[in-house]
Amino acid sequence: MQIKYTLPGLKGYKRLERIYYNSLMISEEAKRRKKILEFWEKYGLAATTEAFGVSRRTLFRWKKSFNDADGDIKALNPKSRRPKRVRESKVPIEVIKEIKRLRKAYPNIGKAKLYHLLKPFCEEKELKTPSESTIGRIIAKAPDTMRLFPYRIDTKGKVKPKKKTQKNRKPKNLKSKPFELWAVDTIQIVSNGIKRYILTMIDPLTRIAFAVAIPSKRAKHTAYALEALIDGITSIKQKRKLAILSDNGSEFKKEFDALLEQKGFTHYWTYPRSPKMNAHNERFNRTIQEQFIQYYEDLLFTDLDEFNKKLAKWLIDYNTKIPHSSLNFKSPVQYLLENHYECHMYWTYTLI
Repeated sequence: MQIKYTLPGLKGYKRLERIYYNSLMISEEAKRRKKILEFWEKYGLAATTEAFGVSRRTLFRWKKSFNDADGDIKALNPKSRRPKRVRESKVPIEVIKEIKRLRKAYPNIGKAKLYHLLKPFCEEKELKTPSESTIGRIIAKAPDTMRLFPYRIDTKGKVKPKKKTQKNRKPKNLKSKPFELWAVDTIQIVSNGIKRYILTMIDPLTRIAFAVAIPSKRAKHTAYALEALIDGITSIKQKRKLAILSDNGSEFKKEFDALLEQKGFTHYWTYPRSPKMNAHNERFNRTIQEQFIQYYEDLLFTDLDEFNKKLAKWLIDYNTKIPHSSLNFKSPVQYLLENHYECHMYWTYTLI
């Protein structure tokens, strides 16, 4: 027999559940208050107020809560400091409706522009125009945040369902060891209506980079190329947790994401329209286009295997010979061996 619970579907249930579980927990502040009460009982009121800087009124309030709960320490947990009476918005309902109408007429327009569009309406109605910050709070408090999402049509003419998934975004000031974080991206080259793609991959710490040309940017092709590129990294005896950083392109979903999950890698996503979060890879994309792709672009569309062979030779020079200004004019491998001594065992290891 399957039991179905109706409460989780009710509005406010999650908040009530969180308050209940918090009430079952004993905070560090509750333990501190219990020690202060024990000190008071042993050494008296004057010594307690002088030693802990707690007022007489507060001590008696703690003691009353503790005694009313029959000595349950959870009664000493800090209560919410939210005022019982809070200020309510005095913005007229007509203004709120006008903000919603403007956000619908001009999808997801910002509060600064809304202020100037709303000003003539409020002057006509003889109402006070809310400030930019007030408009922002009105939008944020709305159940749907007054936000519209465009409908997308598939090849059969049907409306695609809206799928909002929570992605693991790149943490701020993310630090990693050599070969533990790889930034990936794709370069699109178009000639006579034919498209070719190059998957690039770089370690932001050491600037060691790899690349391979693929016939299309379908996720299965990027996943196959990624598996080949990282095969040498994961073959090292020492077990290390690897992470991949990519943008939100479709080529890094489905089979690509499934491969990372299968291998136990962490997949970090950049925020939309934020190429600076993957700046090292973007800079490498410019370098490889200026120094290699532009000179062998015809080969990319005629013989993909030969293009990849020449690309592999260029990458060897890029990683071992060409000096980098960001590495004090040393090659990535030279910088790696001079500054990360633990990599000596990785570099000389040969898989049999």
